Amino acid sequence: MKLKCMLLLLASVVLAGQAGAAPAKRGGFSYPPQMEGARVETYKTIGDVQMKLWIFSPAAPTNAPAIVFFFGGGWKSGSPQQFEVQCRHLAARGMVAICADYRVSSRQHVKPVKCLADARSALRWVRAHAAQLGVDPNRIAAGGGSAGGHLAAATAFISQFDDPADDKKISATPNALVLFNPALVLAALDGQSNSGFEARVPEERLGTKGANLSPFHHIASNAPPAIIFHGRADTTVPFSTAEAFAKKMKELGNRCELVGAEGQPHGFFNRDPWQAKTLNDADKFLVSLGWLSPQTAKN
Repeated sequence: MKLKCMLLLLASVVLAGQAGAAPAKRGGFSYPPQMEGARVETYKTIGDVQMKLWIFSPAAPTNAPAIVFFFGGGWKSGSPQQFEVQCRHLAARGMVAICADYRVSSRQHVKPVKCLADARSALRWVRAHAAQLGVDPNRIAAGGGSAGGHLAAATAFISQFDDPADDKKISATPNALVLFNPALVLAALDGQSNSGFEARVPEERLGTKGANLSPFHHIASNAPPAIIFHGRADTTVPFSTAEAFAKKMKELGNRCELVGAEGQPHGFFNRDPWQAKTLNDADKFLVSLGWLSPQTAKN
C-alpha cells in the first residue's frame, strides 16, 4: 500500500511537469513570451524555427513611426517580453512598437553573428511590410538592452553578416537608435584595452573577430541619431565604452545623447524608478526627432 502511494505521487509529479507546463522565466519575463493584445507575425523561418514579432499598434496607424526592440541576455537567452512596457507606452503615444525574437545560443545554438543576421532580417521585414503595418518606412528605429542594445546599434553599421535569404534591395538600417546599457565596443580601442570588456567576448564566442561585430569600430558619418542610457556603476558593460562610442559619434558629426545613471548597475533601466525615467527621456528624444507629438509628452 505504501509503495502504491509513492508510485501514485511520483506519477502525479511527472504529469504535472508535462501537462500545461508554464513558459520558462528569466528575470520575470517568460519565454515563449505572453503579451496580451499584441499582434504576432513571423518575420523569418530557419528550418523549423519561426522567429516572431510582437506588434503593439495605435488605433488605425497611418504612416506612423515604428521601433523594433531586441532583448538582452548575453546573446545566450532572454525574452522579447523585456520591452513590453516600453512598447505599450510608445504604442499609446502613436508609434508602432515591436518586441522582436531572435536566435540565441541556449535555444538555437548560434553565435552573435547569427543574432545580428536575425536583427537585420527583422528590420527588413518591418520596412517591407510598412504599408500593411501603417508604418512610415523612413521612420523605423532600433532599440534594445545589453546584447539587444548591441544588436540594435550594429544594425545601423554592420551588414557583412546579413542572411543570404534576405532581400538586400530592402534596407535593414534603422533611422534612429534607442539603446539601454548596450555592448558597443567588442575590440580594443587604438590597440589597447580601455575597459577589459572586450576580453570577455573573444572571437570563439562571437563567431568572428571582435572588431567585425563591434559597433564602435564601424561608426561612420550620417549615422542614425542615437540616445544611450547607461549605468555609471555598470561592471558588466563599463560606462566608459558608451562614452567612447558617443564621443566618436559626435566627432563624425552624428547626434548621440548619452544619459548616465549615477550609481546604477547593468540592467537598471527596467527597475523602478529608472524604467519610467529612461522611458520619459526616450519619449522626449523621439519628440525631438519629430516622431512623436510634444503635446502629450511627459515632462
